[in-house]
Amino acid sequence: MFDLDRWQEIWVTITRNKTRSMLTCFGVFWGILMLVVLLGSGNGFKNGIMKNVEGFSTNSAFFFSERTGEPYKGYKKGRYWQMRNRDLETIRARVKGVKYISPMVMQWGGTNNVVKGQKAGTYNVRGVYSEYFHIETQHILEGRLLNEIDVHETRKVCIIGDIVRDVLFDKNEDPIGQYIRANGIYYQVVGVIKPKARVQIGGRTSESIMVPFTTLQQTANMGDKFWFLCATAEDGHVCDVMVDDIKEVLRSQNEIAPNDEQAVASFTIAKQFETFNMLFLGINILVWLVGMGTLLAGVIGVSNIMMVTVKERTNEIGVRRALGAKPFNIISQVMSESLLLTTMAGLLGLTLGVFLLDMVSRLMLNNAAGADGTFFDAPQIDIGTAVIATTVLLFSGLFAGLIPAWRAMQIKAIDAIREE
Repeated sequence: MFDLDRWQEIWVTITRNKTRSMLTCFGVFWGILMLVVLLGSGNGFKNGIMKNVEGFSTNSAFFFSERTGEPYKGYKKGRYWQMRNRDLETIRARVKGVKYISPMVMQWGGTNNVVKGQKAGTYNVRGVYSEYFHIETQHILEGRLLNEIDVHETRKVCIIGDIVRDVLFDKNEDPIGQYIRANGIYYQVVGVIKPKARVQIGGRTSESIMVPFTTLQQTANMGDKFWFLCATAEDGHVCDVMVDDIKEVLRSQNEIAPNDEQAVASFTIAKQFETFNMLFLGINILVWLVGMGTLLAGVIGVSNIMMVTVKERTNEIGVRRALGAKPFNIISQVMSESLLLTTMAGLLGLTLGVFLLDMVSRLMLNNAAGADGTFFDAPQIDIGTAVIATTVLLFSGLFAGLIPAWRAMQIKAIDAIREE
């Protein structure tokens, strides 16, 4: 049952020495504040990193051709090779667990290689399958994405990045249905996109022209060759197994030694995410160690001050013991004072820390254009972390009062009167 009189007595005792209480509380306040700020900063770093790869399927893999590292079937070491369209059908037929697959070809022109009327710009042209947009997802600002019919019928259509639209078209001009000339070939604009991820494959998507893969192969006289391949594993299928199977098919289809690890290069988004997660885990552990160490220093300060308080109140405690005060009453008073000091300081630090993180988040949100491309975004702590911090704070307060309470229990009435 809540005893108002007892808590008023505790409050009077604390406020009796305001300066000492404030100095004692500052250590706990600073410890919790640092813990909250460091955790929020760690989350801000995590949010910034993850925002850069947002939009990529986490189980995606990318393959590209390199010079061979082993001689094989009469071919010398160091032979350059390229993937072919036939490899795609073989991969679909033999490799299990492939959800999406898209080759990619790129074409770079000279200065101002993309033209619309009197306006021009220098941009790269990429040829992809419609499935590519399941691997690197996009914001559709206008129109539509490329589809299977565009690829199958080798249509001369394209989608353009938002920066390309802003350069080639007037502000209120609708680009959909209009024609642009890219590297001497006219394409009809069917869509305008903006990438979800800040990291893109093959250059900045906002400054790119995307056309059907078959169309660019034909207009650029590439035959049936390409050098870059993207694939996504089905849900529940191990991405690394898919990667090994695709490499095996590419080697067998292109006369490459089965043990040649150099010829078919690859990287996976899953491994990048795994690296990021390990990095964030390490940061969180370090933050908690630093924060808890700072908090522990504050708690020790509270404990020392409570020891001094118990020493000063030896006579009072002895008289109360002589008048019949139970041990629980003495212990509860000392620990309640410690808990109140720690909780007040800690909650103030927690509140200020959350307020500072919120202010930084608001400033970054208001300056979103300037923050684009950064590796720090929306520093904050979730409710679960706040609950854990509060729980740690409460236990710290009880811990800080444990030794002083034990010391108070050792005081005997006769010793207290003799000391007086």
